[in-house]
Parts: sequence; C-alpha cells; structure tokens
Amino acid sequence: MEAAEGRNQTVIMEFILLGFGNSPELQPLLFLVFLVIYLGTVAGNLLIIALVVADRHLHTPMYFFLGNLSCVETCYSSVILPRLLASLLTGDRTISVQGCLVQLYFFGIMATAENLMLFVMSYDRFLAICHPLRYAALMNGRVCGQLVAAAWGIAVLLCTIVDSSFFQLTFCHSEEIDHFFCDLSPVIKLSCSDTRMLQAMAFAVASITLGACLLIVGSYVCILSTILQIPSTAGRQKAFSTCSSHLIMVAVFYGTLIAVYVFPTASTSNVLSKISSVCYTVLTPLINPVIYSLRNKEISESLRKALQKLACFRNRHRSLRTNFNE
Repeated sequence: MEAAEGRNQTVIMEFILLGFGNSPELQPLLFLVFLVIYLGTVAGNLLIIALVVADRHLHTPMYFFLGNLSCVETCYSSVILPRLLASLLTGDRTISVQGCLVQLYFFGIMATAENLMLFVMSYDRFLAICHPLRYAALMNGRVCGQLVAAAWGIAVLLCTIVDSSFFQLTFCHSEEIDHFFCDLSPVIKLSCSDTRMLQAMAFAVASITLGACLLIVGSYVCILSTILQIPSTAGRQKAFSTCSSHLIMVAVFYGTLIAVYVFPTASTSNVLSKISSVCYTVLTPLINPVIYSLRNKEISESLRKALQKLACFRNRHRSLRTNFNE
C-alpha cells in the first residue's frame, strides 16, 4: 500500500486506449483492414452456424460443437472490434472506466468459453477415434447439450467472480492503456488499490485454462497413438482428417495465447505484444470458418449445396418475373 500512496491519487474516470499509435495517415488503412476482418469473421461464422442448423447431415456432435464455437468466435470479435473500429474512425480513444471493465468482463467470458469449447471438441474427437464403438452412446444429444452448457456456465461463473473485484478498484496511476482493448494486465497496473487477491483469482482462472490445454494435448497424444495403429493408409488419413481442422485451431489459439501471457519478458516490445494479441483476438475467429470451409469436406459439400439451392431460387425468381412482365 505504501507504493500506492506514492502514486498520483487523482481518481481516474476514463482511460485512453493508445491502440496502434498516433499516425493519422495509418488510421484509415487500419480501419479498412479491421473492418474487412470483422465483416469476414461475422459472415463466415454465421454461415457455419446456418449450415449446421439447416443441413441435417451436419446434425452430429462434432458439428454441433463447431456451431457453438462459431457462436463464441462471433461474440469474441464483437466484444473488441466494434470499439476499435469506432476509435480508428473518429479518433476518440477514450473509454470510461466502467466501459473498460465491462469489455474486460465479456472478453474474459468469451476467451474462457472458447478455451473450454476447444477442450470439449478435443474430447469429442478422442471418443470418436479412440472409442468408436461406444461413441454413439457416450456422446448423445443430452451429453452434447450438457457439455456446451457447462462450458458457458463455467466461463460466466469464473469471470463474474474475478471481475466483481475489478469494479471495487480505484484507478489513479495513469489513464493511458498501451493496448487496443482493455486487457487484464494493463488494467491491473493502473490500479492504486491492493490487487493481490485479484491477481491470485486471475491466476487460478489461468490455471484452469492451462489445465484445459494440457487435457487437449493429452487427448491428441491418445488420438495420434490410435491413428498410428490403423493398418491402412486410407484409414489413417480419414481418421486424421476428422480432427486436423480442430488441431490447427488449437495450435493457433494456444500458441499466440502462450506467447502473450505465459512467456512475456522485459525485452518483449509492446508492438510485438499487440501483434500477438491481434492473432488470438482478431485473426483466430476469422481463421475458424476459413479452415473448416477449406479442409472439411462435409462443410464444403453443404456450402456447395446451399449455393446451388440459392442459384436455383434466384433463377426461378427471375423466370417468374420475366413471365409476369410478359
């Protein structure tokens, strides 16, 4: 507390998100880039959700979890990018303390939910490949619903417990946050309250995230071991293709997450940290529909059929209009 007493005790009511610098000529370009990314993320993930809901061939546990992951990714991007886009467009980088904490709260929920959803998907692939004969019984509709509800419930509960302490903090050290959104570490550094308990709770939540990551790694060790025991090359390729897209998503998400939060050093520049943060908060939600559209045959086939139906509907509509005009 002595350190806190030496700080500037003027209570701060709003923060300034420094973002990606103060170059006026760079702001329009960044706005266009992030706008395209956001629109692509929302459109791509909503398309995945629509395909999973509309195509009965995709009414399986794997695609049920994929649809929920796409929902998480859409919300994830919507927590961060609209505020960033508004800042780049208007030049107004200020955000109220309450608004910052609300953004931090929902960001925590979406990040934790995505982490747990990736674990649920790895568990689904583990059962499908390592226990195929028992898969239908172990992963039925009721179990799928319970797993998704548990992922959302745990995420909301943990983040509510942690962030309830944030709203009791006072901020008086500085009003500048050298980031493009309200992240945990930069916000804690600006508090002049005692944050030891808060940091302990945040560490506990991070440990759960790390535990889920280790369980995913363990699942894939078992999966790869089982795949290698399949005698035919075609069988191995087919088994691996069912989890390759998810494996890529796991590698991208946890790779950038670990780079930002687990191995930061004093020599790590703020620019490099921001670039890593862009990877897991902005690019990962965009990559999800791209990977599953390009690498998953069933999703590609469902998309092809949907486009054919749309083309047939448009042609029929045009024919009716032409006949009506004649």
